[in-house]
Amino acid sequence: MSAADGDRGRGTDPLLVACALRIEQVALRSAGRGHGPGRGSAGGHVLLRTGMGPRAAERALGRALERPGMDRAAVLATGFCAGLVPGMHPGDLVVAEETRDPQGIVTCTGSALLAEALARAAPGRTVHRGALTGSDHVVRGQERAQLRATGAIAVDMESAATLWTATRGGGRPVAAVRVIVDAPEHELVRIGTVRGGISAFRVLRAVLPAFHEWHRSLLLPRR
Repeated sequence: MSAADGDRGRGTDPLLVACALRIEQVALRSAGRGHGPGRGSAGGHVLLRTGMGPRAAERALGRALERPGMDRAAVLATGFCAGLVPGMHPGDLVVAEETRDPQGIVTCTGSALLAEALARAAPGRTVHRGALTGSDHVVRGQERAQLRATGAIAVDMESAATLWTATRGGGRPVAAVRVIVDAPEHELVRIGTVRGGISAFRVLRAVLPAFHEWHRSLLLPRR
């Protein structure tokens, strides 16, 4: 995808929305139907399914950013996650202020504005802001408490790797939004077969407009 009408401003750069799982892709595709033409895009974004795990996320995103016109794309990682803080519930939203994994820490762009947009898109849902940590496996039990002790509020397998890869070649706007599918008091076995998974699916489908609002905000002067 190239910048429209020859405009080189950041607001015309693409928005790449990355998710890992097919069920996440289905939620985002159903939200974007009827919002605009273009191969692999809907509503002004490019939707990338990376596959599961940090290595798959790195490979898929690296290839996507090598495509023509994607050198300055904003990148937003999304999908489901595990909450680490007691009191979290399936369907709550997590906006990363930073992502962490063994490769390092990535500071996210415009997390406060993104959280406000999500609250409008999903009224009645709690929006949590904080550190989102990465893992190469599904985290359960005591390991979840150990990650919470580091200051992280949620964990998933792809966000940190996605944003690390996105920023490795230089500065670009990045963000991560995750929907909690299980939490300390609501640990699930399989996404999509229980009430919590269905709730998370519906929330993910509802918040796509907030991603576009965040992307449009990149036109505004930084403070």
